[in-house]
Amino acid sequence: MSYSRFRRFLVLGLLVVSSSLGLAQSSTAAGKISPDLTALPSTENVPVIIQYHNPPSSIETLLLSLLGGLVTLTLSTINALGVNISVGQLNQIAADPNVTYISLDRTVVAHQSVTITAAEYTTEPINAPAVWQQGYVGTNVGVAVVDSGITPVPDLSINSLSSLLPIGEPILSRLLSSLSESAPGSTGRIVYSQNFVSGQNDALDHYGHGTHVAGLIAGNGADSYGPQYFRTFRGAAPNANIVNLRVLDENGAGTDSEVIAAIQSAIQLQSTYNIRVINLSLGRPIYESYTLDPLCQAVEKAWKAGIVVVVAAGNDGRDLNLNPEGYGTIDSPGNDPYALTVGAMRTMETAPINDDLIASYSSKGPSFIDDVIKPDIVAPGNLVSSLEFSNDPLAVDNPSFYTWYSFYETNGAQTPSANYFPLSGTSMSTAVTSGAVADLLQAAPQLTPDAVKALIMVNGDRSYFPAFSSVTANGVTYNANYDVFTIGAGYLDIAKTVSAALVNGGSVPAGTAMSPIAVYDATTNDVTATIDPSALWQQTGPWSASAVYGNNAFIASGNSSAALWGSTALWGKDDPDGFTALWGKTALWGKGTPEAQTALWGKSGDYSASVLFEY
Repeated sequence: MSYSRFRRFLVLGLLVVSSSLGLAQSSTAAGKISPDLTALPSTENVPVIIQYHNPPSSIETLLLSLLGGLVTLTLSTINALGVNISVGQLNQIAADPNVTYISLDRTVVAHQSVTITAAEYTTEPINAPAVWQQGYVGTNVGVAVVDSGITPVPDLSINSLSSLLPIGEPILSRLLSSLSESAPGSTGRIVYSQNFVSGQNDALDHYGHGTHVAGLIAGNGADSYGPQYFRTFRGAAPNANIVNLRVLDENGAGTDSEVIAAIQSAIQLQSTYNIRVINLSLGRPIYESYTLDPLCQAVEKAWKAGIVVVVAAGNDGRDLNLNPEGYGTIDSPGNDPYALTVGAMRTMETAPINDDLIASYSSKGPSFIDDVIKPDIVAPGNLVSSLEFSNDPLAVDNPSFYTWYSFYETNGAQTPSANYFPLSGTSMSTAVTSGAVADLLQAAPQLTPDAVKALIMVNGDRSYFPAFSSVTANGVTYNANYDVFTIGAGYLDIAKTVSAALVNGGSVPAGTAMSPIAVYDATTNDVTATIDPSALWQQTGPWSASAVYGNNAFIASGNSSAALWGSTALWGKDDPDGFTALWGKTALWGKGTPEAQTALWGKSGDYSASVLFEY
């Protein structure tokens, strides 16, 4: 994809800001009030959003009136109320155990002139702090970042003991003997660097994407840690080692061959740097079956060599050329059934996941040509803050993307941080997931890639998702059904996954964790999930496909082929925008596959098979 087109995707397709909620910090009354509210005079009357664990009762709304508050709106989807009230009354409201958080009702706009009102969350929604407290911070696990290179910054330095202590006191003794050490010639926890970009001679980041990704994987928060900060921006595995394999140039573009070479290098360096994870926050359109696609084949080689390959689903969920709901837009190599493919969630500026929504740009399955059910999992990836370096090209070229010092520094100025800035996309959710996998592999190093993928999917959280959500931008409404082609097996929960892995070694059945294939029967209008004979999803109980994806996604259970839609399914055969668009005679899997390919990817130009683009 051309640089100009990527920027248009980034600005128009990725940064979708919803109603502004706050920064949940603690269970105390003071910790329930956003920092920008506590900085205001107590006598000032302000509009706030008060969130509750459970819907507010009549007694609670009466309390607001008695305190001089005026309820202006009800936000039932997030158990919240909009209220105009004096700042001085907020502590009393926050003392209510049912109140989760109170934030200023901030004004937001979308697109290029967006004003970001708070930093989104990455590690809290996936419960990473809970595994950190057990000492699992990715120590000595190598993560290969195949991207635009990495520029060393303090957050990728070797951890001091003091910088990790706030993660949890129980890890003290473990960390004393297992802090990451850098290899000769390395920079901090970037233990190895190699350039694969033709005509280039260094592996530094000349684009800005790779460093941002590395921070979400393994940043230790050095530039946001200390008494003057109320929030620290850590990656999901803040003590993991990074292997920097640069494949994207200063425009964020590369080639299949460069990526494949980097994957090959990761396999060769596997034992030297204990590379257990490869992060691929990149991709391109699908032009052939994954069984032929060279990128997919390289991914499978790494997978079978014992490396978990975490891949971005793609940012094409707003491509409505084939159907009005963005189905069939997964990109390569995220279409490979072995890979752990990740979609992106919006955390709505809150740490809990109960209000989180799928990002409208997050690509949806099934995959083109092979109909692989993807993504496999979803994780936070929208407006997430990560590393910035001096003259960072992405930050310079997008001055409206900023993380204010006030977002994380006590009494911080409302000026852009020099160390952090936000990006959106499945690139970001993929990096968060890679870090989580590093934590898991520190906890249970015996796990195979298939066991890792299976445990993550089986323990995904599907408990809170709505049936439907939509967002409107530039006059276009983007709809999302929370089905297996949108959220996969659910929301990444690394704490639950680690706990499961520590019980009898995870007790994962033998077999692969290959993603199922969706098959449409035109005679019955049934869609089934066909499972590879080698896959462990043919098991009954918690490892069956219907258990992994939820009972509302599959009709049958315990069979190698389980019905995907029907009268009791998440969305049925009569949905004209979903089912018919996917499986009708003029759809992606209709009579004219070449025509469908032309409609989706175009004949040439930006979607050339030789071009890679970031998410």
